[in-house]
Amino acid sequence: MSKVMGLFANFRIRKRVLAFADAFIVVVAGLFANFPLPLYATAIDRADQFAIFFLSIIMCFSALQFFGSYNKLWRYLNRYDFLSCVKGIFSGLIATHFFFYLVRGTLHWEFALVQACIASFGACLFRYMFRNTFISLVELGHRDALKKRTMIIGAGKATALLLNEIKNSSLDAEKGLATSVAASINPVCLIDDDRDKIGKPFEGVLVAGSTIDIPKIAKHEKIEQILFSIPSCPPKDRQTIMDVCGKTGLPVKVIPFVGSLLDTSQIGDGATSYATQIRDIKVEDLLGREPIKFDNKDIRAYIENKVCMVTGGGGSIGSELVRQIAKYNPKQIIIVDIYENNAYDIQQELVMEYGNTLNLVTLIASVRDYFRMNKIYKTYRPDVVFHAAAHKHVPLMENNPMEAIKNNVVGTFNVATLAMFNNVKKFVMISTDKAVNPTNVMGASKRCCEMIVRFMSMCKDSNTEFVVTRFGNVLGSNGSVIPLFKRQIEQGKPVTVTHPEIIRYFMTIPEAVSLVLEAASIAQGGEIFVLDMGMPVKIVTLAENLIRMYGKVPYKDIPIKFTGLRPGEKIKEELLMNEEGLKKTKNKLIFIGKQIDIDTSKFINELWKLKCAASENNDEIAIRALHAIVPSFTTPEKFNKTVLEKSESKKAWGFKKKSPTLKVVPDETLVDDIPCMVPNSHVEYVPWVH
Repeated sequence: MSKVMGLFANFRIRKRVLAFADAFIVVVAGLFANFPLPLYATAIDRADQFAIFFLSIIMCFSALQFFGSYNKLWRYLNRYDFLSCVKGIFSGLIATHFFFYLVRGTLHWEFALVQACIASFGACLFRYMFRNTFISLVELGHRDALKKRTMIIGAGKATALLLNEIKNSSLDAEKGLATSVAASINPVCLIDDDRDKIGKPFEGVLVAGSTIDIPKIAKHEKIEQILFSIPSCPPKDRQTIMDVCGKTGLPVKVIPFVGSLLDTSQIGDGATSYATQIRDIKVEDLLGREPIKFDNKDIRAYIENKVCMVTGGGGSIGSELVRQIAKYNPKQIIIVDIYENNAYDIQQELVMEYGNTLNLVTLIASVRDYFRMNKIYKTYRPDVVFHAAAHKHVPLMENNPMEAIKNNVVGTFNVATLAMFNNVKKFVMISTDKAVNPTNVMGASKRCCEMIVRFMSMCKDSNTEFVVTRFGNVLGSNGSVIPLFKRQIEQGKPVTVTHPEIIRYFMTIPEAVSLVLEAASIAQGGEIFVLDMGMPVKIVTLAENLIRMYGKVPYKDIPIKFTGLRPGEKIKEELLMNEEGLKKTKNKLIFIGKQIDIDTSKFINELWKLKCAASENNDEIAIRALHAIVPSFTTPEKFNKTVLEKSESKKAWGFKKKSPTLKVVPDETLVDDIPCMVPNSHVEYVPWVH
């Protein structure tokens, strides 16, 4: 007996529950077996009944354990397990009455048969019902576990549609139908700044408070994620709310801008739903401005049925150029890149999307190779050339100045002169804000490239329209800080920022490429196009926001480490739209700066010296020649010292920050010079007021 009790003590709770249930069923079966007593040959007195009940519990438990009835999990019970249950009950009751017969000399076989039948049926029925109940509870708990406690910001039309979708998805999941994204959301509360809505239910969910209450409510309600559901929210308000959400340390998801939402008018018929458009917050959501819109009609007019060539077509900017050009039905697209892996990737992407409908040629070639590029021009006769091939990484080019000069300067000279010789209609060069008052070899080489394009546009016999497009940092491009930050966060390493005061202007890759395309569409030759990129972004703030986007707390979960400025790096990139000589275009965010005229004979001589020095890999002579061509090329130490001194001076005098004031010179008074490219000059703008 002690061994049996010891064995029972080792049972898990699930088995104990089942054993107690079996004991109860055996006793109840015995009570029910007493009802037809008048039919039995021999009556059973009360003392014998209690003895039989006690023995039957022990014997049935032992027999069920012997036949393995307690060893199977609920969800895996099958007919063989029910048969083992019947065997255990019958064996246990036979052993009980046999033992009783040996002790008392009396055998109640009719009672034993009825009790065994009732107990077997009861035990099997209990297992069957408990199994189904257990599986239902497990599935319900599993569905609830998959649902995340969600705070939804916004109690408007989009949220109403989303909540209705969540409700319908939950009903479908209960019926065993396919689940959706909406079924994984458990809307705990809503947030809205409308005082009339606060404290009241909206579509069955309570509006718990305003945006300033987000951290407190999130903690109190044990929120697991936040969903921003105001597609029409102005960008600045969106950024403010995102900053508040960032304080919670929770992952934030968003429903895109209204213009980005897909058609949801046929929800339920297989069409796109609001829930499927929910996505993780992206860095571009934090720029604080609407995505820039461009005139597709003008772009189509000069791309359609034209042969378009893109150098550096496998890079981040070049590949996006190819993607967007493909949408405007070109006659042919020629991808030129020295790195075959990138070229292959964009080639396969376009083949999968367009198949044989797009005339695509992918060539592996270097823009440094004049004769190879000449053959490409002669063979394919491009109408429009987009020159995106360049070395852009500032610190690497500081350590390898010859490569920057060979690839950027010599490469640009090759493709630009060949464009003129082969009567290309438009030549569009991709430049950078680092070409303004450059403090590094990369920026100086790109300024030299701009001057080469300007030189080509001044050639009287040229039939080619030469254009320069210049913009700032591009989110997600090769060499951008964003991919580096993401890798560091995902690996749990400190996020490295060079300087706590460093700021940059940012735009998305599609925006940058759209600028290039529209600038080319309105260009008449000789212009330099710049983009108003909105307010600057502090890199350390960008890092903090990115850490929060991963649901982590800056400086706590992920540290931020300041590593010091890299070789050739500026603390502050200059505002391109504040150049003198700017004039407006029909797109209010695109401006044109008339480039300075160049002394052609002097420029060619200096360019030849630079090329020769680069060919000989003479760093000292080449950099000296680069300074001669680009007089505004200065040292980063000198530039950064001036910027920091001005910043400290403004802080000491209590200056208040204000949006930069853009000075646009009227068309009829355009100057022939850009002061930021001339020695001892300065960019005239008003970023501070007292």
